Amino acid sequence: MSRIGQKPISIPSGVTITVSDGNIVTVKGPKGELSQPVHADLKVIIEDGAVRIERPTEQARHRSQHGLARTLIQNMVTGVSEGYRKGLEIHGVGYRAQVTGRDLVLNLGFSHPVTITPPDGISFEVTQEERGRVNRIYVAGIDKQKVGQIAADIRRIRKPDPYKGKGIRYEGEVVKLKQGKRATA
Repeated sequence: MSRIGQKPISIPSGVTITVSDGNIVTVKGPKGELSQPVHADLKVIIEDGAVRIERPTEQARHRSQHGLARTLIQNMVTGVSEGYRKGLEIHGVGYRAQVTGRDLVLNLGFSHPVTITPPDGISFEVTQEERGRVNRIYVAGIDKQKVGQIAADIRRIRKPDPYKGKGIRYEGEVVKLKQGKRATA
């Protein structure tokens, strides 16, 4: 039995959840609105300020969708009430980032600056440490999947170098450095 699927989702104040035809769950909150289709066999029940997901049978396909549906709805509720934010760090001499309008402009040692235009619902914020050694980029939005995907796309532009540690990494990520060539004595 799915332990995740059995847990009810509490609805915070200011958030409304509706289920329309086709089992499409729509969540509205102070930060925006998200909708997600849920498997047709599952029942979404809204009662007493909580949402429960019920499955009709113990078949593998129903069990696999049960926890997924509950997690997707929970992520939507968290997104429209609090939002999501993912941090990235830029390490390297001369590497920097800046926000121009809505776009993120990255100077990462290429012959040209890399410009990233965010999709709707995503915003960028750039901060710099006092000594200028580490820039931080924050990707924020209400859709957890979009925030994570944009952060992964930014990291993919210049992955951390395993020898010097230069590049873009997630906030708190530890890059294990390799030895490199050794001088023979």
